[in-house]
Amino acid sequence: MASSLDIRLAAASDADHVVALIGRLLTEISSAVGSPQFEFDTMAAKGTASHLLYQRQMAALLAWAGTLPVGIITLSPCHALYAGGSFGIITELFVDPPYRAHGIGAHLVAAARRYGVEQGWARLEVTTPPLPVFERTLHFYQRLGFAITGGHKLKLPL
Repeated sequence: MASSLDIRLAAASDADHVVALIGRLLTEISSAVGSPQFEFDTMAAKGTASHLLYQRQMAALLAWAGTLPVGIITLSPCHALYAGGSFGIITELFVDPPYRAHGIGAHLVAAARRYGVEQGWARLEVTTPPLPVFERTLHFYQRLGFAITGGHKLKLPL
């Protein structure tokens, strides 16, 4: 499945796809923990996503299986002395359930790494969804080289 995968940087015109995938991610997290974790206004989110993508204040990499968007990773640039300057935060990562276990998540993280290097970032950081419910997510990131830095925040030097 991953061999026919195309990962592309989302444009502002892709806001509908970005919001749809992130909406499914937030619904999945809320369902898994048994309570609403996020208030997500789809209409407002489309405008926000379009603006952030257009202004390059956020990057979204979409995984496409043919003409169908099946995964997403979103990144935000940050700056901190503890990180040695500029770095990126993975704010969302989602692969549609029927497309999981085919390496798409790993391909999205690899694309995020390449994007981060192009941006001059020192590393990527991510915070996992609630544990222990999403213990598999923690192990996924660790398999890709992320190291626990404190709490549930992970980092991956670039």
